[in-house]
Amino acid sequence: MARGDTGPDFIEALARGLDVIRAFQPGRPVMSLTEVATAAGLARPTARRILLTLQELGYARQEAGGFALTPRVLELGVTYVRSTGLWEVARPHLERLVRQTHESSSIAQLDGSDIVYVARVAVPKIVALSVQIGTRFPALQTSLGKVLLAALSPAEVERVLAEPSRSGIEPRWRPDAGEREAVLREVRAKGWAMTDEQLALGIRSIAAPLRDGLGNVIAAVNVNAHAAETSIEKLTEEHLPLLLKTASAISADWALYQDVPHVTAS
Repeated sequence: MARGDTGPDFIEALARGLDVIRAFQPGRPVMSLTEVATAAGLARPTARRILLTLQELGYARQEAGGFALTPRVLELGVTYVRSTGLWEVARPHLERLVRQTHESSSIAQLDGSDIVYVARVAVPKIVALSVQIGTRFPALQTSLGKVLLAALSPAEVERVLAEPSRSGIEPRWRPDAGEREAVLREVRAKGWAMTDEQLALGIRSIAAPLRDGLGNVIAAVNVNAHAAETSIEKLTEEHLPLLLKTASAISADWALYQDVPHVTAS
C-alpha cells in the first residue's frame, strides 16, 4: 500500500502486516491469497508470508478458498479499550440504561470518517446491521458520529470526512455540505443527535457526548432501536432523558478516574 514520507524508525514489515489484517473487509470473511495481496497492495509472496505468520500466531487460519481471520484479532481492539479504562467506567452505567430502556446501548469514537464501537451492551433484536466491538460505520449517518463530528471545527470536519470510509457500508443519506453543516450546527445547539434510517433501513438512534474533566468530547454514547418498534417520540421523550443522565454520569466518573493516580503493581 502506498505511503507518504516515513521516518527512519518506521517498520515496513509491521505496516504490511496491519495492511493484510485490514484487507478483510465486511462481507469478505474468506479471501484468496491473490485477493489479499491485491487489497493490501502487496506482492503475492509477501502477502503469503504475512498470512502464514499470522496463522502461526493464531490471528489467521486457512480455509477452503483462501484465508480468514480468527476471533483472536479482536484482542487487538479490546486491548485498546481496556487500556483506556473507559469500559470499566462506563459498563455499570450502560447496563443500567439498557435495563431502563430495553434497548441496546453503545459507545463509539471517531477514526477518520468512521465511528468505531469500543463498548456495547446489547439486547437480542433483529436489526439490519450487526454491531460488535470494533464495528465501524460512516460517521455522518449515525447519531454517534454526528455527536463526534459536531465537536470538531468546520475545518476539522472537512478534513475528517475527506478520508474514505473503511466500513464497507453504503449509507442511505448523502447530504451536501450545506445540509451537513446545518445538521451539525443543530447537534451543537441541542447537545445530542438523532438518526432515523439514514444509515440503513430499520435503524433509529439517539446519542450524546461523553466528556473528560476539561470538557473535551472523548466519545459518544447512544440508544439504538428498531424503527418499526420504537417511535421517534418514544426515543426523544422517554429514552433521551435517561441517555443524557447516563452520559453525564459516565463523564463525571471518567473525570474522577483521570484524576486518580494509577499504579501497576509488579
